[in-house]
Amino acid sequence: MKALVFNGDHKIALEERKMPKIDKPTDAIIKVLKTTICGTDLGIYKGKNPEITLGRILGHEGIGLVEEVGESVSQFKKGDKVIISCITSCGSCEYCKKQLYSHCKDGGWILGYMIDGVQAEYVRIPHADNSLYKVPTTIDDEIAVLLSDILPTGHEIGVQYGNVKPGDTIAIVGVGPVGMSVLLTSQFYSPSIIIAIDMDENRLKLAKELGATHTINSATKNVFEEIKKIAEEGVDVAIEAVGIPATWDICQKIVKPGGHLANVGVHGVKVDFEIQKLWIKNLTITTGLVNTNTTPMLIRSVSANRFDLKKMITHRFKLSEIEKAYQVFLNGAKEKAMKIIIDVD
Repeated sequence: MKALVFNGDHKIALEERKMPKIDKPTDAIIKVLKTTICGTDLGIYKGKNPEITLGRILGHEGIGLVEEVGESVSQFKKGDKVIISCITSCGSCEYCKKQLYSHCKDGGWILGYMIDGVQAEYVRIPHADNSLYKVPTTIDDEIAVLLSDILPTGHEIGVQYGNVKPGDTIAIVGVGPVGMSVLLTSQFYSPSIIIAIDMDENRLKLAKELGATHTINSATKNVFEEIKKIAEEGVDVAIEAVGIPATWDICQKIVKPGGHLANVGVHGVKVDFEIQKLWIKNLTITTGLVNTNTTPMLIRSVSANRFDLKKMITHRFKLSEIEKAYQVFLNGAKEKAMKIIIDVD
């Protein structure tokens, strides 16, 4: 089968690999139909995760058809169309019992990281009964891909951890795919003001179309002065959705006393945490990796057409073009790229 393989810092290649096989009775083999590229994949590509074994097949988001199931799999059968969750969960360890599936003792984020991932024609999914979701006929295949990771990540780690409430003023710093997912799912909770902050005018324009009440281009305007015009004392919820020191710094400076700072971005270097200024502000600061415990709810919401998700998909490539797709996503601002769909079938 064809698969996108990580061969070292800035080295990926589409290669021929052996078909995956059932390893444990709880496994399923999925014929991948569509996948995508995540910012985390770009981090791996750039050598951000030296712990990853050379030769690893990348990717942790996608949909496909069940090809084969282990003898212990009871919820799925050959031919079922499924969403592949970015998080693998056994369903029975102490963390799974707390719905902290991201910390599953025999799972968590392992696809495309600790085991071979979904940027391939076929993939093995451990703990299939807890790590796959059937795709309703009311959801378009491309939209279903967004339910693998970015929608639950934005909702759980940005919106829920940020404790967004009716009437709140919220700021989303970074409106890439995950930040845009925060923007969309925050509207479940009726904040009165949604401020999108980014350096990319194309993304800010889309944010406005998808529900942002205000936008700030941090490359051309003073963010702090602009925030004061909108919310003089600061925002109730500041959501960091990039994972770099500059965006963290914006969040810790714009959140008001008693507010929430929810970190969603994946950080690779340390940040300056101004505890000498923040200790007195009665803040709640949260971090986290998505648990996907809200995925079933999001599937129902998407099925009911609660989101205009098609606008998030900007580029489409075939699996044979996936190396080109990585370059487009790496140059997202220049290419006006948001979410890229890879057609595998």
